[in-house]
Amino acid sequence: MAIKFFHRIKKRKIKPKVNFKYIKLTLYVCFVIDEQHMIQSATRFIDPLSDFGFKHIFGSDSNKEILINFLNQLFNGQKEIKDLTYSPTEHGGDLKDSKRVFFDFLCTGHQGEQFIIEMQRGEQKNFRDRAVFYTSRLINEQLPRGSNHWNIDLKEVFLVAILGFNFKDSNPDQYLHDIALTNTHTGEIFYHKLNYKFLELPKLVKTETELETDLDRWLFLLKHMADLKKEPVGLDDGIFKKVFKIAEISNLTREEKEMYDSNLKAQWDYENSIAYAKERAAEEGRKEGLQKGIEEGIAKGIEQGIEKGLEQGLERGLEQGLEKGLEEGQHKKSMEIAIRMRKEKMPLDMIARLTNLSFSEIEKL
Repeated sequence: MAIKFFHRIKKRKIKPKVNFKYIKLTLYVCFVIDEQHMIQSATRFIDPLSDFGFKHIFGSDSNKEILINFLNQLFNGQKEIKDLTYSPTEHGGDLKDSKRVFFDFLCTGHQGEQFIIEMQRGEQKNFRDRAVFYTSRLINEQLPRGSNHWNIDLKEVFLVAILGFNFKDSNPDQYLHDIALTNTHTGEIFYHKLNYKFLELPKLVKTETELETDLDRWLFLLKHMADLKKEPVGLDDGIFKKVFKIAEISNLTREEKEMYDSNLKAQWDYENSIAYAKERAAEEGRKEGLQKGIEEGIAKGIEQGIEKGLEQGLERGLEQGLEKGLEEGQHKKSMEIAIRMRKEKMPLDMIARLTNLSFSEIEKL
């Protein structure tokens, strides 16, 4: 659209009194429309791994049977979920300065059990600590304030994490990790009311024709939906047909499309900034490591010192430079992205999840 408009102007004889500010503004609007059209027309279905896509598919009370079906396939008889109630996703601590947590979803089952549902696309170093912290917060909230006794019957707490990365120490052939408190000597479960389920999507390598269970189909859908042009055989009926209908971009309202576009742009900006920070940090680390290696090598001796110093210095420099560059570059870019998201009037909890900034930092922007 913008290119055609530009060519039309070029062919016409422009008089000196032409309002070039108007032309520039019109071209800018055309380019913005073109960009949004490219995003929406490139794929047929929304990306379920995006913040908007995940909430749009699984977070509607009117379509909660979708989440119920997914969880029942995941628990595979371990737990039967008949109904869910969506609960507030923001939780503070007992103290005024306690860290506030934001869940993607927090649901309560028909027996009072609680389910934290998290989508974590990018790798996080301390994600396991975060998972334990989240469940601990819910367990702590079950104890009435001011209570001085332990005669309580805690409700079950489950955390389900759908990961866009693999744990470094996990079995390469195992994409579902079912974690519970166990007796290390016998292997028996010590406590049944706390459970974690981690799904590593990158490990799912099955094709359409190799899908055997509904859980296989769910994971295939989550991993590949954004790239699909049509509904695959075996996922074109039942609950999956409803999921595809909800996820079709052409069925979104104008406001939903704008929010999805903003979500994707913020995600791309963040991923690009992380990639650049890693590249820059690695380069700085190489330079610092080389310099340290030379200095240590000279001090220890020309022949043996240079070789050993280069090796040790390069390793330390790479590690320190990468860590420092990543931290500074990521925070700076996160602030820039948060400012743009604030201008788009996106919810504060969504900005916090996408940028990993604190609530107070975002409110000051």
